[in-house]
Amino acid sequence: MCRNFLPDPLPDGVVDELLDQARRSPSAGNTQAVEFCVVAQPERYWQLTLTPDRRAEFPWPGLLVAPVLVVVLTEPQRYVRRYAEADKAHTGFGESTDSWPVPYWWIDAGMAVHNLLLGATAAGLGSCFFGAFEHEAAVIEGLGIPAGRRVVGTVALGHPSDQRPSSSATRPRRPLGEIIHYGDPP
Repeated sequence: MCRNFLPDPLPDGVVDELLDQARRSPSAGNTQAVEFCVVAQPERYWQLTLTPDRRAEFPWPGLLVAPVLVVVLTEPQRYVRRYAEADKAHTGFGESTDSWPVPYWWIDAGMAVHNLLLGATAAGLGSCFFGAFEHEAAVIEGLGIPAGRRVVGTVALGHPSDQRPSSSATRPRRPLGEIIHYGDPP
């Protein structure tokens, strides 16, 4: 759930612990192509993604004070290289990213994000995942992210404030019966 944050710094070592847990998420072929860019001075990130005019009218000002942002990255070509290796070559996925019917770099990164969010909650922190959208190129260039990486999104970490969460957090869950499909005949 997206949160508003207090600007208080995080305890020493907590971000490294959370990222160590996050990197242990499942990885297709044990490719390990998820990487993280820690932004301990979030103002750098916001300068790349929100103009001063947009920042002034930003509907979630509590997000802008999160003390740490973690940009979650993936390297799709690492999957191509891994699946060209002898033990995976039979799949045919070692040719290009176009040969993948399901782009596992996004799935694996999503699992790492999930671990990061769960770890933050377990550590008593607030967290919020949000997309880079049209700012991906600016984030990559502005933060010096290595070539070939794609931005999956960003996770804000911090001490949660008591301000209201985003309106998305108040949406009800779909009933269980609507989302479970059984493949066995009746």
